[in-house]
Amino acid sequence: MKKLISSLLVLGLSSYTYAFDYNLEPKKINDNTWCFLGKLEAPSKENGGFMSNHCYVSTGKNYILIDSGGTYQLAKQAYEKMSKIKKLPVHTIILTHDHDDHWLGASFYKEKFNSKLIGVSTINKNYDKNSKTRMFNTVSKDAIKNTSIVRLDEVIEETKSLKIDNFEFQIFPVGTKAHSSEDIFVYTPSTKTLFASDLVMNGRITSNRDGSVIGQLKAIKMLEKMDYKNLIPGHGLDTSKNAINETKQYFTLLKKRVLKAVEEDIGSAEVTKHIKMEEFKDKALYEELNSRNVFDAYNELEFYEEE
Repeated sequence: MKKLISSLLVLGLSSYTYAFDYNLEPKKINDNTWCFLGKLEAPSKENGGFMSNHCYVSTGKNYILIDSGGTYQLAKQAYEKMSKIKKLPVHTIILTHDHDDHWLGASFYKEKFNSKLIGVSTINKNYDKNSKTRMFNTVSKDAIKNTSIVRLDEVIEETKSLKIDNFEFQIFPVGTKAHSSEDIFVYTPSTKTLFASDLVMNGRITSNRDGSVIGQLKAIKMLEKMDYKNLIPGHGLDTSKNAINETKQYFTLLKKRVLKAVEEDIGSAEVTKHIKMEEFKDKALYEELNSRNVFDAYNELEFYEEE
């Protein structure tokens, strides 16, 4: 029997294997903050929905999360990784907008810790326990296993300061449609870290299907007013002070070029042939998302007048 056990250990068969292994490694941002950075892809069976970023912040005795990932299994594996760094309970999760790749993982933390969930009102308004979001219809059964929709405990409608273990989080609603119909961003003054979520992306083309060019540019101005050392995008691997640059350039050029197309009487049926945004053609998801962004921007800006 001892020989059998030894053989299993050598083969690695005694270690636990996941039905879907996300192969996670957190990126250390500072002494309090670690982030799991998703793949620069659309959600798929291959990536299990791990294509957005979410972060752990240690307040000393607890973890606070900014977003929670897209599945129960992803959240569970992320917490197991973080427990090897610091084994702390997850006190509160701040959910930045209602795209499911950022908040479905909250079901794990609610079950394990009864974590407090706070965030945008559209999560409660648009979803209930019977809803089947994009993630349920895209990833494998192994990846989505145990994932459920849970309601927020508190809705953020105005700027809020949150203190846990004397560690401060500042939460800012954008106040207008930007990346989605409701977006918030989070700032930690003591570490000068800015969690922009999907208001900022880099390394890939943004999706503006639920958003607004004008709102995005307003949000960028709000973010740039903050005194930060690191900016964590909702999608992207650059977490430096320069992480915002691609998004700012993209929406600035998109607005300028679409307004010029309107002035030149280029119609919506032709606009994607004239505006290619070729500076971004080597970015991930360019082929999938850019033309749609241009078309939607035209519909938004066709009758726009500068204030």
